Amino acid sequence: MGSENEARTVLSEDAVTVKYEPFKEIAILERDMFAVPDDLARFTSIIAGGKSAGLYWAEGVVFLYFPLPASTEITARMLVEQGKVYWTFVGYSLMPKYQQVIETREKIIVPVMDMSANRMLRKVAAWLKEQK
Repeated sequence: MGSENEARTVLSEDAVTVKYEPFKEIAILERDMFAVPDDLARFTSIIAGGKSAGLYWAEGVVFLYFPLPASTEITARMLVEQGKVYWTFVGYSLMPKYQQVIETREKIIVPVMDMSANRMLRKVAAWLKEQK
């Protein structure tokens, strides 16, 4: 009996396929360019209500984004059928060199994650840089 259950477990584990299916399109509904990274850091602190929040960096751009949750039937269908996601807002600023934190004159400290290894976020950053 034990080996029969073992065989079922092995079969079910072998039946699992892992497949990478990246988004095909990101639709940005609203974007705002901040004059300097410090302004974006202040904005991030305000919208986070004083809680810890961070920013992303790639391709000389520091940014944050708010995805539209795939909790509605329409957004879920767009994601599954077309690989399309919506970001309701993107705030960004040019920051040629990566730095781990942005500290404003008011001593607001916002961490920055280097996302250069992420192909999708590199593409977003390059697109944002062109929007100036």
